[in-house]
Amino acid sequence: MPTAPLCAFTRTQKILVLSPDPDLAALFAAAFSPVEAEVSVLARGKGAIEALFIDPPDMLVVDQKLADIPGLDLVAMVKSENVYRQLPVALVMDEAQLGTDIDWCAAEVDELLTRPMTAPMLRARITLSLARATRSLDANPLTKLPGNTSIIGRIQDLIDRREDFALAYADLDYFKSFNDKYGFSRGDEVLMMTARIIVNTVRAVGGPKAFVGHVGGDDFVFIMAIDRVEEACRAVVSSFDGIVPHFYDADDRGRGFIQSVDREGNRRAFPLMAISIAVVFNRDGRLKHFGEASQTAMTLKKKAKENPKSCYVLDQRQG
Repeated sequence: MPTAPLCAFTRTQKILVLSPDPDLAALFAAAFSPVEAEVSVLARGKGAIEALFIDPPDMLVVDQKLADIPGLDLVAMVKSENVYRQLPVALVMDEAQLGTDIDWCAAEVDELLTRPMTAPMLRARITLSLARATRSLDANPLTKLPGNTSIIGRIQDLIDRREDFALAYADLDYFKSFNDKYGFSRGDEVLMMTARIIVNTVRAVGGPKAFVGHVGGDDFVFIMAIDRVEEACRAVVSSFDGIVPHFYDADDRGRGFIQSVDREGNRRAFPLMAISIAVVFNRDGRLKHFGEASQTAMTLKKKAKENPKSCYVLDQRQG
């Protein structure tokens, strides 16, 4: 039996199974070790909502054969609770039932498991559902790029495998003053534009193993080969500077600055937005933890922001 957490999960996953079928419970026991998944089985749907509140699972599995309440009705009850809207739910049915009149567009299930079923198939489907839910919850709601959990996981995985890589942290200068003057809607358009520039550039320059993430707000991350990152930085800066002036009104664009309020409440002039990129290198396993990369990047970003225009700063340390 496996002795490590399932897939790339950092902890044992909790799965609540609502089913009167002892064979289904046995399948879960065969499919997952206790280290991978803590599986709780209830034979009746009654009390399921209370059980969810007492010990929230990572996934809910509901059998359509529940004796006291139809499985789909129970799923609807669970999903009606706002706190469980994002909880992944799998419905279990006999394959012969699939021909019945079920409105699948209205069914709020995320996965369908059909009997007869094998333990390897159950393991694969449940694992995929858990991984999909994790990615969905982690994704930035605006850009749909991977968020903090995925970013940290990717960096630490590369560090643990002692791979050489370049890690670039990018953020926007004077974005707050732009947001304050033009509003959040236009600010979101700038963030979407920035995400597209970085994604398209990294895809073109970085190769298939490159990665782009959105930390949040106006902070982005991209990871790629060391020998390609400077080319990517130049392209991002060039594209950003060529596009961002068009988000300003003509008068502000012509002046080259806007009037807005700073963090102390003082009204002053702010330049047009710029992008600052700090690049950290991991060579020969120098980094041991993602926190080291983050700390180094913070120092480099301060250096980059000394320049009021778009720029990038490379980590010059050797070894």
